[in-house]
Amino acid sequence: MSNSPVRAQAKGAGRVRDEGNSAVGEHGVSKQTKVTKRAPSKRSGAKSTPSEEPVKAPKATKATKAAKTVKAANEAKSTAKETGPAAKGTAGAGKAARPAKPESHLAMVRRARRINRELAEVYPYAHPELDFRNPFELLVATVLSAQTTDLRVNQTTPALFAKYPTPEDLAAAVPEDVEELIRPTGFFRAKTKSIMGLAAALRDDFAGEVPGRLEDLVKLPGVGRKTAFVVLGNAFGVPGITVDTHFMRLARRWKWTESDDPVKIEAEVAAIFPKSDWTMLSHRVIFHGRRICHARKPACGACPITHLCPAYGEGETDPEKARKLLKYEKGGFPGQRLNPPPDYPGRPAPPLGADE
Repeated sequence: MSNSPVRAQAKGAGRVRDEGNSAVGEHGVSKQTKVTKRAPSKRSGAKSTPSEEPVKAPKATKATKAAKTVKAANEAKSTAKETGPAAKGTAGAGKAARPAKPESHLAMVRRARRINRELAEVYPYAHPELDFRNPFELLVATVLSAQTTDLRVNQTTPALFAKYPTPEDLAAAVPEDVEELIRPTGFFRAKTKSIMGLAAALRDDFAGEVPGRLEDLVKLPGVGRKTAFVVLGNAFGVPGITVDTHFMRLARRWKWTESDDPVKIEAEVAAIFPKSDWTMLSHRVIFHGRRICHARKPACGACPITHLCPAYGEGETDPEKARKLLKYEKGGFPGQRLNPPPDYPGRPAPPLGADE
């Protein structure tokens, strides 16, 4: 029977089930929706339909589409920056970006020699920054320069050499008097022992003269390869590479070497440059390390060879801030020598006790 109460109840239940499954919240959680329309009766001839149709997601407007396009473009730019220049042009091809090829030894040698040429233009006045008048004074001053600045040594040695001008005089000195004179350089007891010991060796073994051979110099108390090459290169004209802390730091930053052993660094750098360049190369690199390429905060933004430096960016890259980090004549301050060479463009250093 069409009007049976049982069938009527079943139809009503079907409508409730359809209505309960047709409404979905914006976060995907089912909600019961209030019935707003009655289903048409069977008598009217209309087919039975759910009281409400499922809620459809709103269509994207032009503004929404534009926003998505901008977002996608920004994400693409961000990805390109992270992956670097090597990733450009490979996204559409579906191929992985190839990493940059490591620098060949030949390319490193060419870059290293170009650095030397350009430093020669930046520092045409590069020179040893210790005041001296003869090989003996240079030898003693170099030993005293350990763990201190050349400026402090230059301020200290005038009084020392005024009292002890020769190896014989220094060898016969009272240690306590020497200690007091060189106290400003630090480690004055150990340094007194070294300079008095080398003075005695010069007096006894070399007739009071500084030898001009590496194998003889390194036998003197307190004299190593670095000190020996300073003396040979600047007092005798014998080419040598001076591997001090500045030279070691820059040689590693410029990828001339990966070693931290001074003897190995000396050998590796010597293989890159002609022997005739060794002494002046040492001066230029040390000058650059003291004035611009500092240990803790390099002045990258004021460096004239950034286009050749693999370590660019380790220090301050802003030009204005970098200029404030420059030292000595590059920063407009006095140099380290009280008696600099005539072509030095900066101001002489003040004597000990004067306002600096």
